[in-house]
Parts: sequence; structure tokens; C-alpha cells
Amino acid sequence: MAGETILVADDDRAIRTVLGQALNRQGYDVRLTGNTATLWSWVESGLGELVITDVIMPDGNGLDLLPQIRKRRPDLRVIVMSAQNTLLTAVKATEKGAFEYLPKPFDLSEVIDCVGRALAFSPESATQSDHQNESEKLPLIGRTPAMQEVYRVIARLTATDLSALITGESGTGKELIARALHDFSKRKNGPFVAVNMAAIPKDLIESELFGHEKGAFTGATSRYAGRFEQAQGGTLFLDEIGDMPMEAQTRLLRVLQEGEYMTVGGRQPIKTDIRIVAATHRDIKRMVQSGHFREDLFYRLNVVPIRVPSLRERKDDIPDLVNHFLSHAVDQGLPSKTITPSAMQNLKNARWPGNVRELENLVHRLAALYAQDDIDVDVIEAELSDQQNTIPDRNTPAEGESMSEAIERHLRKYFEAHGDDLPASGLYAQMLKEFEQPLINLCLEYTDGNQIKSADILGLNRNTLRKKIRELGIPVIRGTSKRL
Repeated sequence: MAGETILVADDDRAIRTVLGQALNRQGYDVRLTGNTATLWSWVESGLGELVITDVIMPDGNGLDLLPQIRKRRPDLRVIVMSAQNTLLTAVKATEKGAFEYLPKPFDLSEVIDCVGRALAFSPESATQSDHQNESEKLPLIGRTPAMQEVYRVIARLTATDLSALITGESGTGKELIARALHDFSKRKNGPFVAVNMAAIPKDLIESELFGHEKGAFTGATSRYAGRFEQAQGGTLFLDEIGDMPMEAQTRLLRVLQEGEYMTVGGRQPIKTDIRIVAATHRDIKRMVQSGHFREDLFYRLNVVPIRVPSLRERKDDIPDLVNHFLSHAVDQGLPSKTITPSAMQNLKNARWPGNVRELENLVHRLAALYAQDDIDVDVIEAELSDQQNTIPDRNTPAEGESMSEAIERHLRKYFEAHGDDLPASGLYAQMLKEFEQPLINLCLEYTDGNQIKSADILGLNRNTLRKKIRELGIPVIRGTSKRL
């Protein structure tokens, strides 16, 4: 590609000089300008095989020039640079036809690599999306290099329907990434339906995902539209996919392969038109290796992997995040607060095992509990060191928790997983079945498979127990007693 002409537009003389020298050393003919007017005159005259342009320049916006360039010279590739470094910038650059988006400050080796790929690329026609009325409110906060890669992946997926698997620690904002994928996709006018697989009891998964017909099982007094049907034409977000039981994995794989599913108790297959985005905090590859997650399903979901960085990897984003959460607290009616520079430095030095969620909770606590307008180091140090100030997660088992409390905790998690909706009808019978099976299983296990003893412990007639064993499909194997 040596000898090809590259047009560089940036109002920063130092950046123009550095780029010009680096590209000249690679054998390219480089033209430099600090305004959009000169850049456009070069494009109109047919000069150049590649454009590298900044977004904000004295006489115009590089992004606004992209549609004109595509119309005038559709084969001319454009690389967009920007110091704004937000998701919206990356998405807009991609939607308007940029070959690549590079956040500033950039690595020269990355620029050289990108130039090589752009010149070797065979351009194809692409459709453009109209986002004239798009809100400028940022859906994701962060300008660090760790977040830039996430933005670039999201931007590349805006025009596709590819499945994505989002991985990252708890509290990093995986659902926000999933929502951004939906909001900037061609399905943005369709529904976004989120379901937490870890919150759904095993026996309810098929009904929750695929729905059920009236009378499909005891307590099913009406038809229920499952999450697949609710998400038709939009995006279905399967959170904590690593907690999905193997039987449900098999059913999900079949739906992804065939593009249709059956409701529980249904007789006619239903075509599905949705995009699947999954997420997990688990090491899903290790689960595949250990046989706890289907390898074929993993490859179906992991078409585009997106790793969300922990807060420890993006500490320079903490000031922006803190200011965002303080503003959010004011919107909720809490008093306005300011974090002093030294206190902010303390926040940046913290470990944050709970990631962004932990930071958000702390900021809201600061706004609610402290009278002073300026939050200083002493307050931050006290909050970070005093673990007793942290409200325990009600979804986490407490020491000495009773069986009733454990059941209530799991049920609360299940109800909360529905957001503003309510669970399907038939919950009472399904929950009794959910409790009944492990109860009978354990009785048989601890009585060495003796049904007479088990019936006595349970207070059931022996024939009733046998009937339940058949209905629930419980294997009865002697020689499994836990007692020595």
C-alpha cells in the first residue's frame, strides 16, 4: 500500500505532525489540514485513498462530513478520531459510515495497523440510520481505554443481529451493556426483555421462557406469554446464563437452531424473531470444560464476546461515575453533594470488590446520611473501612437463617426478577412441586431407598408416596444412605 495518499484533518498541530511523520515513515503520501473545508475540497477533487479526521474542528464537525463523503465517494474509507471517547461518539461514527473509531489519546502502532486494514478493506454498500432526534444522554459512563473497547464492539454490532455473550464480575454493569446493544440496534423500537436465570426455580424455567397454555399443569388457570413471546421483534437478555440447568440449556439450544419453540402444553410451534444477548459472572469456558455448560450452546451464544472490565481496571472513570451518581441522587430528591479532590483520590485508591454497583450504593449513602455539602477524606475513609455501614444483600444467606427465611429469600429473588411484571399463574402448585421433589429425594436418600420409612417420615400413605415418586420421576436407588 506504500505510496497511497492519506488525508489527515485535525485542529491540533502536534497531532497532525506526529501522524504525518509516522505515516510518512510507512511510505504513505500524507496531506495535513486543520479544518474541514480543506478536507472536503480534497475529497471533492478525488484526492486520497483514506481519510483520518478529528470530530471537533474550528469550522465544522468531522462526523457531519461523513455522509457527504459517502455520497460523493462511497469507496473512500474514513477513520474517525475523537477525544470525547463516549459510546455515542463510537456509535455515531460507525452509523455514519466510518471504517473505524479511534479514541484519543491513541497508540501510533494502533493507528498504523488500522490504516493498513482500511486500505486493504474491500468496501461494500451500507445502510445508514437516522438518529437526528437521538438523545445525548450517555447510556454508559467511562472514557478509559478499558471501556473504549466495549464501545467499539457495541458500535460494530449496531447493524447486526448477532448473539452476544457479556462476561464480567458482579456489579460491573452487564445489563447496561445489553440495553445499549438493544438501544443502538435496528431492534431498538422493539421490546427489551430481561430475565435472571439464577432467580427462576428449575421447574419453572420452561414456563417462564416459553410460556404455557391454560390447563397445562395444576394451577395454570390462564395462558401465559413467556419471555420469548414478550421479546418478539426485540431483544431477550438472559442474565446469569451460567446458572441455567442442563435440561433448559438443551431446550434453548433447540430454539436457537430451529428458530421456533412450543409453549408448555401447546401443540403448534411458534416462530421466534428475537436477538439473544446473554451474560454471566461465571467462568463459562471452565464450565464447558467441566461439563456443566453445553459446548454447542456456548458457541451459539458467544458469537460476539464482550468482556466488561472491573472497576479496578478503570479507576480513572471513578470521578465521572461519582458525579453521575451524585446527579442521580439529586434527581431522587436527595441533597446535592460535592466530593473534595483528596476524597476523590481515596475513592480511586479503593479496591471495589462490588464494582460499580458498590460505588453507586456508597455515593447514594453519602448523599442521604451526611449533612455537610462537601464530602472530605475523613468521611470516605470511615465509609470504606466500616463494613458495618454496608447494608447486607437480602439475597445473600444470613448466618442462622431458618428454612422459612431461605424460602422467602429465593421467592423474593424470583419476584424481583420480573421487574414491573408478575409471575405467571400456577405459582402455588409449581412452588409446592419445587419443594416436594428435593424433600422426597432426601428422605429416600437417608432411608437407603426404603419407601415405608420415607412414607412414615413424610406422614404420607405409602401408595401416595409411590404415586408422587412416579409423577416427579424420582429414581429410587438402594444403598445411598448418608448414615454410617
